Amino acid sequence: MVQAQHDGRSSASYAEGFERVEPPLTERTRAYWTSGADGILRIARCAACGRFQHPPRPVCSRCRGRVLRSEPVTGRGVVWSWTVNRYEWQKDMPPSYVLAEVELVEQPGLRLLTNIVECTIDDVRIGMEVEVCFARAGEAFIPLFRPVVP
Repeated sequence: MVQAQHDGRSSASYAEGFERVEPPLTERTRAYWTSGADGILRIARCAACGRFQHPPRPVCSRCRGRVLRSEPVTGRGVVWSWTVNRYEWQKDMPPSYVLAEVELVEQPGLRLLTNIVECTIDDVRIGMEVEVCFARAGEAFIPLFRPVVP
């Protein structure tokens, strides 16, 4: 079941104090980058074997199927790994912030590189349960993750 709202908090948008760079929207990536417009994360899934894969590719990495569709996922996961960035890579994106690899609950090994928000750096932990929210960048909706509120 896909939810666009968790614990009374909308996952449709997350307000940041800076503008993110819009990622390139190609034929292969457009569905991923624009899926957050309605608050729902979508990931490429093979029509033949059902395996999710990210980033989107033209061929399934498991069965070599060539029909991949963007399908909704719950937007829930756990922090698999993380680090703190303390350098200003992008103008107006103030350091320090958490860069994390989040493993989605739908499938072992299905991971996204993202930022953890609404959480102090000292509180981030491997295994921490998180949920998606989105930051707007031009036409794109960047998936970010925040701790699940118990």
